[in-house]
Formats: sequence, C-alpha cells, structure tokens
Amino acid sequence: MALGQYHKADSPLHRMDPRFKILVAVVYMLVIFLARELVGLSLALVFLAGAVAASGIPLGLLARSLRPVIAFVVFTFIVNLVFITSGDTLFALGRLAITSGGLSAAAFMTTRLFTLFVSTALLGFTTSPVDLADGIEGPLTPFERFGVPAHEISMMMSIALRFIPILVAEKDRIVRAQTARGADFESGNPLTRMHAIIPVLTPLFLSAFRHAEDLATAMESRCYHGKEGRTRVKTLQPALRDWAAVAALAILTSALVVLRTVP
Repeated sequence: MALGQYHKADSPLHRMDPRFKILVAVVYMLVIFLARELVGLSLALVFLAGAVAASGIPLGLLARSLRPVIAFVVFTFIVNLVFITSGDTLFALGRLAITSGGLSAAAFMTTRLFTLFVSTALLGFTTSPVDLADGIEGPLTPFERFGVPAHEISMMMSIALRFIPILVAEKDRIVRAQTARGADFESGNPLTRMHAIIPVLTPLFLSAFRHAEDLATAMESRCYHGKEGRTRVKTLQPALRDWAAVAALAILTSALVVLRTVP
C-alpha cells in the first residue's frame, strides 16, 4: 500500500514544497476529468510520466502499490465494455455484444483511473508524514480565525497516514499467526471468508487501541499541547521547482480546457 509509505530519496519531487506538491496533486486529479478525448488524456499522461521520472521512484515499487486496486480497475473495464453499446459491433454472444464504443470507453476510463491511482501513490511515496502535515496545515492556517483547528487537523491526518502501514503489517502478522493455528482464509464462499476474518479484527482493534494509547502517553510526556508555543524545525520556502510545477500544471489545464471547448 502506497498510502502512508514514504520512499526516502533525493529527487526534485521529494524536495518540492509540500504545500505546492499537495496543491498540484489535488488539482491534477480534478483536471483529469476535463479530458474527454484521447488527445487530452495523452497530455495528462505525459505530465504524469514527467512526475514519475522526477520522483526517482522505482517502477517496480510503483507497480506493486497498484495491486490493491487492480480488481476495481478490472471491474470498471468490464462494466464499461459490456454496458456501453455505441459504435460498431465487434463481438456478439446472444444478448451480450461488445462494441467499438464500449471498448473505447472502457480503455479511456481504465486509463483515467490509472492516472488517479498513480498520482496518489506518488504523493504518498515522495512526501513524509511530517511534510504532509505541514503541507496541509499551511493552506488551512488562514481559516483559524473562523475557528478551524488547522494544526490539529493536520496532526490527526499525519498520524492516521503514519499508522496505516503499521496496521497493515499488524494485520499480516495476525493472519499468519491464525493460519499457523489452522485458520483458513482462502477457501469457501464469500460469506465464509468474511466470517473467518472476525478472529483477525478483534486483535487488530486491540492493537490499534494499544498503539493509540502509547502514542498519547508519548505526546503527553513530551508536553505536547497543540500548536501554541511550538516552533518548526524546517521553515517552508517555495523554490523555482515549485513554481515550475505550478506553471506546467497551468499549461496542462489550459490545453485541456481548449480541447474541451473546441468542437
């Protein structure tokens, strides 16, 4: 799982200001939906390929992070392929017909989902939980005058992201322990498999509560009382690479808007 896992490296994407990085990632995910033709989606893929090259993330690691969503992507491909019947018929079996429009829509939607998942994985791999918290807190700080607890929100999100890989590893450890005791999580119908997960959930919840209690004790022992009186080890300062990423995203957005409006 890429969410919450930070891959330490010294790449331009790692050195980006987290505030700009989060902004570019969120806007890029929204901009993808402006692309309704192959040309626009190809431009979005070129932008993503540049980000992957600038991140220094091994392609094997990036591919493994996408395994949890393969089933969802395949399901989306099949649904679009079967239920969209526009265009010429390519294959027919009874009432089931595969058309050129369905195949095109299925490939387009699958590629769009792929770009969404890869961009999310890149954000997780290139941004540490501490930097992610700083990047979230910065844009929320102006709203503190309206009662928005910017520091507390960013702290909770960073802690949640940090605990995701810990709980996943804990789940794997419990599953291996239960399997060694004779538990079977692979055979049977879906209802049987869901029932077999129950012995895993109880120790997993207990482990999560134990981790939370240990973290609370550690924070209290270090006199943590929120944002008041705290200073930063690293002051965030935007660099040329941050503005270059924003400019590239602005060019991509403008191109997609033009392609969408031009008949």
